[in-house]
Amino acid sequence: MPKDVFRMPTPMKITGRTSSITNAFVNGIIPTIEPSEEELDDVLRTLGMTRETICCAYCGDKYTEWDHFRPLIINKAPTGYVSEIHNLVPACGKCNQSKGNKNWKEWMLGDAKLSPKSRGIKDLAARIERLSNFEKKYTPLKVDFEKVVGKELWSSHWENHRKLIEMMKSCQKKADEIKDKINNGIY
Repeated sequence: MPKDVFRMPTPMKITGRTSSITNAFVNGIIPTIEPSEEELDDVLRTLGMTRETICCAYCGDKYTEWDHFRPLIINKAPTGYVSEIHNLVPACGKCNQSKGNKNWKEWMLGDAKLSPKSRGIKDLAARIERLSNFEKKYTPLKVDFEKVVGKELWSSHWENHRKLIEMMKSCQKKADEIKDKINNGIY
């Protein structure tokens, strides 16, 4: 079999999922606030769209989801932003995954594999202008979660996170031991 058509799957590690666990610990506590019809239409107008013309705010492709314009997590910690219309813009899966928790404008103009600049989006300046207007017009809700729930409950939540990550590390060591034994047994 020619190697130009074959690539081994990337080996999985239990500890390779720690960012997913952190995301779950943050997303599991983030409030979601449904927009009113008027709020939704106002945001779409600000982005130069209607319900009939809604598309990815970043590249113009068909939208499949709503992206957190300002990230919920930075440096493995919650930012305080929540899921609400003043922190959400329509996005396609490519843009949402590529952007991650990066600053929207730096990402759009950066060299990330699927950024609008990298993909050669023609109306990039107009899209940036509309997103800048969105950013200026709306102040998203930002919550000091620890202050709201109390230090003890907040610390307990993050202690559970720490314990789970430590358990994942222990599980990875056991998995490596098992994998070594299997490799030695079949070769």
